[in-house]
Amino acid sequence: MAETIREAYVRRNPKSAELYPKFREVFPTGVSHDMRVTDPFPLVLAHGQGARKWDVDGNEYIDYGLGSASLLLGHAHPAVVQALISAAPQGSHFGQPVATELEWGERVCNLIPCAEKVRFVASGAEATMLAMRIARGYTGKEKIVRWESHYHGWHDYAMPGTLPPFGQPASIGIPQGAVDSVIVLPPDLHQLEHVLANDPTIAGVITEGSGASYGSVPLPPGFVTGVRELTQRYGVVMILDEVITGFRWSPGGLQQTLGIVPDLCTLAKILTGGLPGGAVAGRDEVMQVIAQTGDPEHDRFQRVSHGGTFNANPYCAATGNAALSIVATGEMQSQADRMAERLRQGLREIINRQEIPACVYGEASTFHVYFGARSIAGLDATTLKSIPGPVQNGFRQALQVRGVDLMSRCSGVLSGVHTPADIDQSLEAFDAAIQAMLAEGLVQHG
Repeated sequence: MAETIREAYVRRNPKSAELYPKFREVFPTGVSHDMRVTDPFPLVLAHGQGARKWDVDGNEYIDYGLGSASLLLGHAHPAVVQALISAAPQGSHFGQPVATELEWGERVCNLIPCAEKVRFVASGAEATMLAMRIARGYTGKEKIVRWESHYHGWHDYAMPGTLPPFGQPASIGIPQGAVDSVIVLPPDLHQLEHVLANDPTIAGVITEGSGASYGSVPLPPGFVTGVRELTQRYGVVMILDEVITGFRWSPGGLQQTLGIVPDLCTLAKILTGGLPGGAVAGRDEVMQVIAQTGDPEHDRFQRVSHGGTFNANPYCAATGNAALSIVATGEMQSQADRMAERLRQGLREIINRQEIPACVYGEASTFHVYFGARSIAGLDATTLKSIPGPVQNGFRQALQVRGVDLMSRCSGVLSGVHTPADIDQSLEAFDAAIQAMLAEGLVQHG
């Protein structure tokens, strides 16, 4: 009898299998991020270089996860590595500003259209949390409008509306007050206008500009521009979540591509060259709500307070400057986009030849595979995120045993160092993976 996908996965990864019980002794479910949970055990990785990474068993993978989309430059880019090596002996933390922080902030302001001022934080989740607070502080209002299934991190104000059913928070432990301060809407501009016209308590609207989960649920054409128009008309703050799209869609992010200027945007991932960190950038008038004036009454009661021990630490400032100096040319984005289109076209050809009900889509340097229909037209967030777990797991592991790795879902991103040879090798793996899934009944012809 032929070896199953699961059997091949277990056979190839004895060290990862051996380590997993030890991980479970230390960490709940054995991981430090929900998306790393894998049946029967997750791979334990060892190192990466360029578009590839290796696990503790020595298996090599063409990587389309790329540090949860943070590595536009690929793993261990020489300029980023050298920046970190040079900064490390100088000290990791001084509790005061450093000159490289100023350079980093200037790079953000020069690249991002809305960035008249910037404030560094320690993660993308912190960025969206701070952006919401700034919107509330600036307007003096309490509610934030967000869209079904869009991902803005794991803090309390981001949990309502993240997972279906969207009327319930995506986690227990969320205070009802946080839930009541968030209005969750399907991506419909008419509904947004109705809410903005009739609810005077709305401070802002936050939007993942690519659509939910870096475009796994695409937005209608013109949607983000429509959000900008409506937020301006009704005087509420537009927060554009560019944690994924920032610097990836273009050197100036999605907002540069679309030609819009939000009031605030959130940044992370590529911002730091792949290290922890993030930022909120925006119009000076809005960002000034953080500023201290020296007036005790104002500074205690009339401003947005913000701290963070590791904000703009010397290591992240150094790697961020190295990464953004490369990002600014646009060359990495162009290469990643070209390779993504080559991959998407090849995947479509395989799916059509294998005659399975699936489709491939994505923008810029992303790709998504949906098993269940030949087109995503008319499908909503609940449907597009409802690929059965065994199909998702089987697809990813069928690829992993053939030397290709994705994000945790049936999707991924590309870097500026992926090559045509990487794509061609990946397509061979995809073809064989689909055949293995057909053999096990995970997908069917149709």
